[in-house]
Amino acid sequence: MRKLGTMLGIGLTFMGTVVGAGFASGQEILQFFTRFGFISMFTILLVAGLFIWLGAKMMLLAADISAVSYEDLNIALFGERLGRLVSLFMIVVLLGVTGVMLAGAGSIFSEHLNLSYQTGLVITLAACYMLLRKGLSAILAVNSIVVPAMLLFTFILLFKTIPLPTSTRWLELVNDHSWLGAWMSPFLYTAFNLSMAQTVLVPLGAKVKDRRLIIGGAWIGGIGIGFMLLVGHITLSANMPGITQYAIPMAGIAKQFGQGIQWIYIFLIFSEIFTTLIANVYGLTLQLHERLGIAQHWIVLSILFISYLLSQLGFGILLSTLYPLFGLISLGWLVLIVKR
Repeated sequence: MRKLGTMLGIGLTFMGTVVGAGFASGQEILQFFTRFGFISMFTILLVAGLFIWLGAKMMLLAADISAVSYEDLNIALFGERLGRLVSLFMIVVLLGVTGVMLAGAGSIFSEHLNLSYQTGLVITLAACYMLLRKGLSAILAVNSIVVPAMLLFTFILLFKTIPLPTSTRWLELVNDHSWLGAWMSPFLYTAFNLSMAQTVLVPLGAKVKDRRLIIGGAWIGGIGIGFMLLVGHITLSANMPGITQYAIPMAGIAKQFGQGIQWIYIFLIFSEIFTTLIANVYGLTLQLHERLGIAQHWIVLSILFISYLLSQLGFGILLSTLYPLFGLISLGWLVLIVKR
């Protein structure tokens, strides 16, 4: 039972790390899958397989080299000099992404909970600091709550969508984009999300070490991610093409299904933002502690302070500027993981 619990914990953490705010908003599914039409059912299956294979491979490699942080993995992949440069670039980008997540949390408080943006930032920062004092166990615990809630919401969306007359549109949507773009999309999606997820999955793999548990956890995580992607795709397809006008497509769908579903969605999107936030801060803390040797709680406070300053720029500006930059190295990183 203990081994099963560990395997489930790995799977849920894998899912929670990948299924972040972009996924919960529906924007990632729309951009990487739904807009390509019926072919997306095949590319989603491909993504699930890639996550199982490469997620397990990344965690097993981390276990083999006893990686303390993601920099150890990058050095193993790129070599000493280039690996450190890649890790330095990732520090900068992950700080930016942490600022994006914090800004998103503040926006939820101001837009949906009738509290000020700054109040939302302070509450989120305080909760993040308290949880991170407990280390990796806190991330596992948070994901053991958030991911089942996300799965429940996914089932609700599916059952609400099935009776609609447009529920089979995911089988019929015509692809208005190039086939090359449609088949490149799953590789880009996997590369981006796995390179982000290494902040948590690398230390997790190194801590667990047991190959069977890691592989089993990767299967749970990959299948779960694939299932949620497919349901999200079905739901979005049923509301095409009108749903493309929304910045947060899932919010538009949740509003159609009543206030109760809408409140569940608000809780979930905040939770997904929060899990991404604590995962990034945790990974950055391990990385900076290994480089600088400073006590971890001071590093956590410093990261949160920098994130607070960045969050003053706003959610939209940060998102549109930093995410494309991070995508530049993701494909190269994925190729090197495959070759190992």
